[in-house]
Amino acid sequence: MHIMEGFLPSPWWQIWFLISAPFVIYGLYQLKILVNERREALPLLAVAGAFVFVLSSLKLPSVTGSCSHPTGTGLGAILFGPFITSVLGLIVLIYQALFLAHGGLTTLGANVFSMGIAGPIVAWAIYRAGTKTGINTFVTVFLAAALADLFTYVVTSVQLALAFPAEAGGFMTSLVAFGTVFAITQVPLAIIEGLVIALVFKYIIAVRPDLLVRLNVLTEHAVERIREAAA
Repeated sequence: MHIMEGFLPSPWWQIWFLISAPFVIYGLYQLKILVNERREALPLLAVAGAFVFVLSSLKLPSVTGSCSHPTGTGLGAILFGPFITSVLGLIVLIYQALFLAHGGLTTLGANVFSMGIAGPIVAWAIYRAGTKTGINTFVTVFLAAALADLFTYVVTSVQLALAFPAEAGGFMTSLVAFGTVFAITQVPLAIIEGLVIALVFKYIIAVRPDLLVRLNVLTEHAVERIREAAA
């Protein structure tokens, strides 16, 4: 999801900035409310941001000649929602572009949309749907994190296909080509990321279940049920 500096032509890099901006602006608004009303959640927010940074900084070579990364955004989306996670994604991607040569500044809008917006929305939607339907909490977290990772790369493939449609076959041919480049490596990475985030979530339940209740991530009844199952 780190499209490199200068890779997207006009007007696509500008378009993705415009699309991403409202999500980030609303995320800043939600973050301000969180800081004012839930200051006890700030250490957990910092952990979520650090988690995104560490996982998405892992540059893993792909068998298809490209490279892939975990994203780590599923945890933030589950805990704080997709809009605050978009702010975390923006901060991480700016730092990575400036100091790690991952992504770029002109492609920041596109990278924020794929990693910081699209993926987190999927994670948040799956988690909320899973909790309402009574699916096991850790299975729900695993699915949310893994599918958010995969969807991030689906969106990146769409972004590249829109910017570089094939001469023969146009957008769809390019989409299949870019998607194939990512998919072979990303599927196992997404599974691993889902498992890691499920374990981290289990640890958070063990040490700060009260905070998850205050953030409306889990109900008190759900916490008790999980504890009874683990006993």
